[in-house]
Amino acid sequence: MLAGEDVGLMSEAGCPGIADPGARLAALAHKRDIRVAPLVGPSSILLALMASGMNGQRFSFLGYIPSDKQARINRLREIERQSLQHGETQIFIETPYRNQHLLEDMLAHCKPETTLCVARNISLPTELIISKRIADWAKLKELPELHKQPTVFLLQA
Repeated sequence: MLAGEDVGLMSEAGCPGIADPGARLAALAHKRDIRVAPLVGPSSILLALMASGMNGQRFSFLGYIPSDKQARINRLREIERQSLQHGETQIFIETPYRNQHLLEDMLAHCKPETTLCVARNISLPTELIISKRIADWAKLKELPELHKQPTVFLLQA
């Protein structure tokens, strides 16, 4: 790259620089006045937003949610307030082995009228994208299995 050769950055699970490694390399290239050219590719975050039916004009990507249960619950309440106050879709992710706990916490602590989209394994044969109000999620006989599966969560109050 420093010698003027073209360099490509690919990711096996995501879109480089968007909740995935790559931003540091792009920043370094900019500091050295090296052209950075993004290529079109899948981003589970944007694909989830596209399929959610939620506000695609105003949204925030929040990254990871705290792992501590009480901190996670507090953050969910803050996210819900922010969505209501700004009319934004709030998009976030979690470490795959904590996905089920996050879903259960949202169902227990978010307002019944808030809409939640769960987007699991986007673009895979096991893809699942469901948007429902919290009250309707709570009526389901069985929640989707999210443990150890890449999932994007979207919330709109």
